[in-house]
Amino acid sequence: MFASADMQRRRERGMAKVRAAIAEHGGTTLLSTGITADDARLAKAVVDSGVRMLEPNHPAIALARGLHGVQDMHSAENVRHEVTMGEVDRVVRGIRSVVGPDIFITVGIPGGFTELDPVDLTEADFTNLARSGADCLHTHKASLADLEEWVEVAHRNGLLVDAYISHPGDRHPFGIPAETPAEVAEVAKRIEDIGVDMIGLMTGMSYGGAAAGEIDKEVADRLAALVEAVSVPTLAEGGINIGNHRAFRGTGVNILVVGTSFDDVARTAVADTARQYLGAA
Repeated sequence: MFASADMQRRRERGMAKVRAAIAEHGGTTLLSTGITADDARLAKAVVDSGVRMLEPNHPAIALARGLHGVQDMHSAENVRHEVTMGEVDRVVRGIRSVVGPDIFITVGIPGGFTELDPVDLTEADFTNLARSGADCLHTHKASLADLEEWVEVAHRNGLLVDAYISHPGDRHPFGIPAETPAEVAEVAKRIEDIGVDMIGLMTGMSYGGAAAGEIDKEVADRLAALVEAVSVPTLAEGGINIGNHRAFRGTGVNILVVGTSFDDVARTAVADTARQYLGAA
């Protein structure tokens, strides 16, 4: 039996971390994912630079481990459901032990997205995730009914939930579909009503990035609809990079989710350094 008051206090502590990060960075903070969230060395590096929010997730873990030989995030999405909860827990526990208790950690787990194959989870899986050090469950469920079930079990285990709205034409089903700004606002309100603690918008620019200095008007309009519709913290994810992040800040969104940009920098830096060693031989 769970002590519901204890789990509510646990969620309140998690949300306090979120709001502190947003306030510290002037209303829009950074959530670091990809290699900087599943590799404890790089997680520590971004935390030392001032990042206060991290997101390990099962597609990034699949890519990091080379599951079935995947070499890019798009391919990893197709095998992510095969990552075990034991592996996720080990990653989270390691990250938490390195970054300390004050950093917010939200975690994408097998079954938490719209998966290709069934994923069998038990109550104990959510309990163990919380005990590993997670503050929040990062979800990309594509139906409100599925999302509501996840909110219930996550909250029961002291975990917050962040969930996303996607465009019906996106490459992967990364959230509740909504095409127009009006639909985004409507869906966002329904997501908030079922108890989701943070709501994000997938920009549709995942893996491909966006032009420097600008974001597409359609994306800006959809983000504005989200921000204006809800009272919970908001996120933007997909294609955010060093060249366009200031334009995203202008939308009023609270949290920018960045992963591929960091992955690309790390990969390029390592390759360039290795070439220097080989060239000096």
